[in-house]
Amino acid sequence: MNHCAFHPDRETGLSCSACGTPICGECVRPTPVGQRCPNCAREKTRVTNLAATTNQPIVTITLIALNVIAFIAASLAGGGFASGGRGDLMTNGQLYGPAVAYNHEYWRIVTSGFLHAGFFHLLMNMIFIWILGNMLEPAIGRAKFATLYFVSLLCGSMGALVLQPMVPVVGASGAAFGLLGAAIVLAKRRGMNIWESGLGPVLAINLVITFLVPGIAIGAHLGGVAGGFAAGFILEEVGDRYGKAAAIGACCVLGIVALAVGISAASGSGLIHGSSGL
Repeated sequence: MNHCAFHPDRETGLSCSACGTPICGECVRPTPVGQRCPNCAREKTRVTNLAATTNQPIVTITLIALNVIAFIAASLAGGGFASGGRGDLMTNGQLYGPAVAYNHEYWRIVTSGFLHAGFFHLLMNMIFIWILGNMLEPAIGRAKFATLYFVSLLCGSMGALVLQPMVPVVGASGAAFGLLGAAIVLAKRRGMNIWESGLGPVLAINLVITFLVPGIAIGAHLGGVAGGFAAGFILEEVGDRYGKAAAIGACCVLGIVALAVGISAASGSGLIHGSSGL
């Protein structure tokens, strides 16, 4: 049994969630991010969100701008803003298993993540990305955040190709779910309660919506959140041990594996359905 660092005569099974110092019940300082010792509770830099700096979320803003530009371009190309476009840009940019597997149109795996089926679809995803980007990008840095976003996008596309290869899919929700998954991983590592922080309920509600509302790309959401969990863990664990470059490299490997799995799944499904193209 440990002894309290501030009261050596008292045995305790408690410890500070920030520094690990043994503390007794009298020394515990409850905070929104876990129980703290008196020293850590006084540190002003330990805030209740993930952000550790005040840097502007440049990558987040850039990604949102790219999504908006793609939406405007697709809408003007045909179909209008209500539908998000039904012209060549949407047709040739959406994710569709046979086109990827047999026509080798691999760009669809990425471009589909920047196209949206209507203004409301775009708005919901951009709000989601804006909130999570403001939490994550300042906390982990721009390079890691950009890597996380695109790996999540690839994992979302993988999920769609595995579960719904014959259904055309568009939207940034796979990447957004990946950000949410990574935010949960990072919050847990920083001693935050994911249910009190709201991250857990948000994930639960969105998963319920994913399965209950018709027309939602279930595979993209599940693949995205799974990829986000994995990428968040890699960025933190590998980054702590071997540095940022190694963490980003390991995440890129995860993205490559997701690509290979998705393309392989689309190819197998296409054979089963007897389809070799659009």
